[in-house]
Amino acid sequence: MKIGVLVKQVAGSESPLRIDSNEKWVDEESIDFATNESDSYALEEALQIIERSGGEGEVVVISMGPADRTPKIIREALAKGGNRAIHIQEETPYETDPFMVASIFAEAVKDESFDLILSGLQSDDLGSGQTGVILGELLGMSTATLVMGVELQDGKLRVKRELESGWFQWVTLPFPACITIQSGLNQPRYPSLKGIMGAKKKEIKSITKGDIKVSGTPMQEFSKMYLHKAEKRTEMIEGSTDQIVERMIDIFKKEIKAI
Repeated sequence: MKIGVLVKQVAGSESPLRIDSNEKWVDEESIDFATNESDSYALEEALQIIERSGGEGEVVVISMGPADRTPKIIREALAKGGNRAIHIQEETPYETDPFMVASIFAEAVKDESFDLILSGLQSDDLGSGQTGVILGELLGMSTATLVMGVELQDGKLRVKRELESGWFQWVTLPFPACITIQSGLNQPRYPSLKGIMGAKKKEIKSITKGDIKVSGTPMQEFSKMYLHKAEKRTEMIEGSTDQIVERMIDIFKKEIKAI
């Protein structure tokens, strides 16, 4: 089985976030980058699927990001057991529209003919939760989201999906398939010393984003990024009961925007 796994480099949870001068993204100078959490679970599941299949198959790590830092998480994924990698190099301004991101991935991997593509449910930075779904559709694959369990049965893929209110759903998908993995599905492994040394010799195919021709235009973009500023203000509401209620409703609607 040939499995592709999307991994993304995101700001670490302890990193201070400051907005850059153009108010379109964060200042990356003070950020410690790490692998997106749910992508780690997707990689681990891909490795376990190959192991349960007797070691027959290949795990290809796929990532898009700048050339100066993205190879770090790619090498980490290869050290855990990935066989080779595809790095789509991009520089600022980074692509933020899920449709365009999925289109770029689809064009870059269309000739790989993957049996299965796994990605994390969503990224910790943008959190759209759409890239994996759109990618599957663009490649003509069956898709499933919020996957909490994976089984191979009679040449098909059986997945357990997490629904609302504590409900779950089992779905059987034909191959090729593209699924998004929920955090907590498994226990991601750590790279071994042997794996780290071996990762240095594994192939990383580099592609420049500008060389990938995709049709269509972005469907969304950031107009401005800013940090929330907390304000403390006290207002004494006086008058009749009806006037007080009317003023409170007005505050909840227009100022607090809670209703």
